[in-house]
Amino acid sequence: MSRAEDARLLTGRAVFVDDVRPAGLLEAAVLRSPHPHARVVRVDPTAAAAHPGVFAVVTGADVRAAVRRPQPVLWRIAPDAPEPVAYPLAVDKVLYQGHGVAAVAAVDRATAEDALELVDVEYAPLPAVTTLEQALAPDAPRLHEDWPDNVAGRAVVARGDVAGAFERADVVLRETFRFARQMGAPLETRGVVATWDPFTSYLDVWLNTQAPHLARELFAEVLGLPVNKVRVRVPDVGGGFGNKFEFYGEEVVAAVLSRATGRPVKLVEDRRESFVATVHSREQRIEVELAARADGTITGLRGTLHGVLGANFSTVGLSPCWTTAAVMTGPYAIPAYEMNVVGVVTNKTPYGSYRGYGLPKANFVHEHVVEALARRLGLDPHEVRHRNFVTDFPYQSPVFTYDSGRYGECLDLCRDAVRRAGWAERVAAARARGGHVGIGYAFHNEVSGFGPSRVINLAGLDHSGFDEAVVRIDSTGHVVVHTGQMSMGQGVFTALAQVAADALDVPLDHVSVIAHDTDSSPYTGYGTAASRAAAVGGAAVLNAATRLRAKVLRIAAHLFEASPDDLVIDDGVVSVAGVPGRTVGFAEIGDAAHRRLHGALPEGEEPTLHEREVYDPVDVATAFGCTAVLASVDVETGVVELLGYLLAHDCGTVINPMIVDGQLAGGAAQAIGGALYERLAYGASGEALTGSFAEYLLPTATVVPPIGVSHMETPARHVPGGFKGAGEAGVIGGGAAIAHAVEDALAEFGVRITSLPITPPDLLAAIRAGADR
Repeated sequence: MSRAEDARLLTGRAVFVDDVRPAGLLEAAVLRSPHPHARVVRVDPTAAAAHPGVFAVVTGADVRAAVRRPQPVLWRIAPDAPEPVAYPLAVDKVLYQGHGVAAVAAVDRATAEDALELVDVEYAPLPAVTTLEQALAPDAPRLHEDWPDNVAGRAVVARGDVAGAFERADVVLRETFRFARQMGAPLETRGVVATWDPFTSYLDVWLNTQAPHLARELFAEVLGLPVNKVRVRVPDVGGGFGNKFEFYGEEVVAAVLSRATGRPVKLVEDRRESFVATVHSREQRIEVELAARADGTITGLRGTLHGVLGANFSTVGLSPCWTTAAVMTGPYAIPAYEMNVVGVVTNKTPYGSYRGYGLPKANFVHEHVVEALARRLGLDPHEVRHRNFVTDFPYQSPVFTYDSGRYGECLDLCRDAVRRAGWAERVAAARARGGHVGIGYAFHNEVSGFGPSRVINLAGLDHSGFDEAVVRIDSTGHVVVHTGQMSMGQGVFTALAQVAADALDVPLDHVSVIAHDTDSSPYTGYGTAASRAAAVGGAAVLNAATRLRAKVLRIAAHLFEASPDDLVIDDGVVSVAGVPGRTVGFAEIGDAAHRRLHGALPEGEEPTLHEREVYDPVDVATAFGCTAVLASVDVETGVVELLGYLLAHDCGTVINPMIVDGQLAGGAAQAIGGALYERLAYGASGEALTGSFAEYLLPTATVVPPIGVSHMETPARHVPGGFKGAGEAGVIGGGAAIAHAVEDALAEFGVRITSLPITPPDLLAAIRAGADR
């Protein structure tokens, strides 16, 4: 099925947040610190406030006085650890370059930016720490002066007899991995339009968010409003990738400016701002040890993970780093495991959500050590994978329960696709010509369908994971699905419409999906994130539609004077099985339920046709897959060229193969960027060096090869419909597979990749070092 969302997007009929222009609109801009670490001695907005066209100027102190509490942190992994206290704008100190100091609302953006230049700020610069080593040094400057050091929290994920596993091991391997700082870079930057009604204290917000109900809750908390006084509406969203799940200070600033001016206020970040104001991600250092037997059986894994955080916590706190530790064993049955997680603050932009969350780093680690163990023992890496795969389900990993899986079959499916593509022959031919071409694999599993509310509350998350859906049939027999899930380019509305159409057996074009407004959309706990829109949102729609189907059959049975068990539905028409010619359409049933009830509606049957479902999953759903990459390396320049990219994938019941393929390809493109190009760089003094796409390189169509997908379907046992997530799968295994392809291509040099991205200078240095050995 083609995506229903595409026509309006492709023909320019979409409405994004910058297209929202209520009457009397003002536009705002934020003054951002040029220093990575400094005291704010004085902020004088007088000249800016007097500038023609300016309606209001607010400082950090003004905003602090206007709110009831600091910026919220939803996930507290280490509840006893110190927590940064952050307000929407800096008050006494700036802690990273780009930290907001003041904001202006004016007749237009240009006037607001002109006025920013008139805000007089006196800074007293302080030493900055931007690397993990600097932050952990005994004499390091403290970002938060009431802390004993720069450690923002510690946590341990453990199971089994770790010490015993290493004492009895035949082989012990050690390695350190580093992952650069990156960001999601959605095509549309973040934006908000806030309207504060001065007569009712009602806040109406347009926001390009992935989690509107969560945003409404947090607006209410921060501003001291009852939730029913806050409305969040979401226009079309030009990509989110987790970046738009977070609750940002600028959103509160827009509300405060609207309250001060009595006018709607729009605040949209420009691209350069986005590099310092939108959350960063990925940066970690992971040191691990692996214990194994001589036959390749892994018996233990342990280590320390340092999350290189920003200066303040984002909405999700330390949880992306904790998640890396929680899933480090991946698809392997490793009986003994211990990972120490240490969060460290630095003078950088806050660290938050990005597609894949902590999974890509965990995957890189477990796939690297599997390959390293195979080399040490002289075994085929795939033999080591097969030997250690989880085979008995459900399986309790160190944190999550894996519901179902056929890992060995999926690996073999990927290898078959590689054989059919003739990659081995291409490698042999290239090497015969003196080229350096290799094949790399990575196997992953993905925690999707997040998550059981009570379980995630116990894990430190101060929010729920359930989903609510309402399915209605109107008086003309057409179906409307009401959901709290968000569309941000992934095609979720088409998928949810398909679920309802299939459950009710009606034409797909008779189904519409309504969302994007907290005043009318059902509540979804965690929003559209964590690969949950189909697995959780789809299950809610399926349950509601299934019950609605039963009501349709009861009404039709009354009209036929038959039993509901004797009726069938085909393409929106109900008939008596085996009795041709006796039919009634959904339009007639809708009319009976809404308008002309007498004689048509059974006694005791309530009018209207709608069902509501609140679905709270009992556990996560575990998708899985295998990535294979064919890569060529130019040993004179260190440039890597990707020649082929294949994925075998299992997300349970596939609702729409085209949408799943698109999600996998999009994730793969981001994996390629993270593996070969993307790095947010900082200078020695803490200055941000990456401020545009001229410095922050993204993969383009010229470097992303055709991506082939092979599907398997292993339904989730506990999810109605058997759905699992697919939104993050493509990004998880790509980095490890690319690294292994590069290592295979450079086998003669003994190059080992333990950090991402693999840049030409770094790779060229490794090649030369290998050649000198």
